[in-house]
Amino acid sequence: MDSNDGYRELGRQECLRLMAKAPIGRIVYTRRALPAVLPVNFALDGDDAILLRTSTASELVRAIDGAVVAFEADDVDAARHSGWSVVVTGTATVVTDPAEHERLARTGPVSWVPAPPEVFVRIEAELVTGRELVGGRTLYGVDLPA
Repeated sequence: MDSNDGYRELGRQECLRLMAKAPIGRIVYTRRALPAVLPVNFALDGDDAILLRTSTASELVRAIDGAVVAFEADDVDAARHSGWSVVVTGTATVVTDPAEHERLARTGPVSWVPAPPEVFVRIEAELVTGRELVGGRTLYGVDLPA
């Protein structure tokens, strides 16, 4: 990115710190050979994974288990023309280990629409990218009026 384009690249740790504050994200996956986007609540599991909690009967689980997906979270202030966006790309897998499932049942995300039985899906954070829109500047670094 150009140093005057109004954006600032974010490092991995800053991206994950910002994501931890977001209540909702969007999972991007393939459904019937077409791109699909679904808003979901989530949690981070350390620095290396996004966690989702959903019904075992969910179409989402069948579509993403073992697949490479993208996950995006952001926070934007339209009035101030500022905000950030983070994208995590990695492989999604259903957690099958009973001990791990038990741990996540205590510490992981809580489904907003519980539908037992539930499973956890882990998205490994293989690639983490993000950028911040610096408010009050145009694409060419010109200050905007307040």
